[in-house]
Amino acid sequence: MILIAAVAVRGEVGGRSFTLGILGGVGGGIGLAAFYRALSLGTMSIVSPIAACGAVVPVVIALATGERPAPIALAGACAALTGAVLASVEERRGESPERARALVLAVAAALALGVFVYFLGLGSRQGDALSTLFGARVGSLSALVVLAVAIRAPVRVGRSSLPAVAAVGLADVSANALFAVASSRGLLALVAVLGSLYPVVTVVLAHILLGERLTRTQKAGIGIALAGVVAIAGA
Repeated sequence: MILIAAVAVRGEVGGRSFTLGILGGVGGGIGLAAFYRALSLGTMSIVSPIAACGAVVPVVIALATGERPAPIALAGACAALTGAVLASVEERRGESPERARALVLAVAAALALGVFVYFLGLGSRQGDALSTLFGARVGSLSALVVLAVAIRAPVRVGRSSLPAVAAVGLADVSANALFAVASSRGLLALVAVLGSLYPVVTVVLAHILLGERLTRTQKAGIGIALAGVVAIAGA
């Protein structure tokens, strides 16, 4: 569907955008695999905050390559990222013997997802968003196929799970597309931070739909993140 949309809009797939998308997609595929594996070890209170720090990678690269956000926007970005980390911190319920492994996987996920975000934004700025997004899907699926073959992982999805998996896929592609468009119109250092606020949404939805209790730290994190968003938007 992304390929059809790219050809319909541009008449072709942009070569440079597609290549940058592939580079980012490889990072995205590896990052998601590491992220979900780390979560499966039962250490969400460690994994989520570390994964949210993946936005630091594109922010640092963007600043190093010449982007200069307004001081208030930069301060808002720092606040938003800090709030996202705090909002995703849960109360610990005992130590896990797999904690060290989960920590390593979480750091790997943050770095890989940061690389994905950077190249997705760069490809969109230097070409077009749809070609970059198409390249990213090719790169991520290729990386996941290689990983699945290497570790002989089962790839079947039960029929009862298909609707949920499809919904997640559509939401993921839509979010990436919106991020790509935003990157082509604004500073990557700021867009990357705003795009990293997904833990806040997850925590709020868990509270509303699942009745999960928010800790004081999480409430403070949500407030700080929103204040950061306001600062960025008002800059």
